[in-house]
Amino acid sequence: MLEPLLPKGAREGRPPVWPRRQLIDGIRFRGRTGVPSRDMPSEYGPAVGPGDPLH
Repeated sequence: MLEPLLPKGAREGRPPVWPRRQLIDGIRFRGRTGVPSRDMPSEYGPAVGPGDPLH
């Protein structure tokens, strides 16, 4: 649904750790449920604190 709207961009620099789809799903889940990042399901990746992309 959102894939066509995401920028294609050049593949320079470090490769992403998490797929964009997984990040967007995590952001939507957090917005929908209002849970802190440390309580999110593990399928959205580990909560690492202030450096967390969903923080």
